[in-house]
Amino acid sequence: MDENRAVVRMWRGVVRTEETAQYVAYVERTGMRAYRSTPGNLDAWILTRDLGDGTTEIVTVSRWDSLASTRGFAGDDIDVAVFYPEDDRFLVARDESVRHWVHAS
Repeated sequence: MDENRAVVRMWRGVVRTEETAQYVAYVERTGMRAYRSTPGNLDAWILTRDLGDGTTEIVTVSRWDSLASTRGFAGDDIDVAVFYPEDDRFLVARDESVRHWVHAS
């Protein structure tokens, strides 16, 4: 992956649908705040999708000016997901790793 090209970082988890709003607010206070305050972050979003079975998929998406900038948030092993103290309370499933994509255009 080109270290100097813009990068999109994505992570996925699943919560109980009735706790979606609470979890989104929690992620805004933790992960989104950390993303947005890290040098090199261009922007960040939380996406939700009701899975129709009582659970909701959560995807966090952040854009960075380079792959190197993601290390300021994630540390040296940028492929390992970053979790916060209350994540265990909300998450019924989660990816332990994240995906990085080069922003092609």
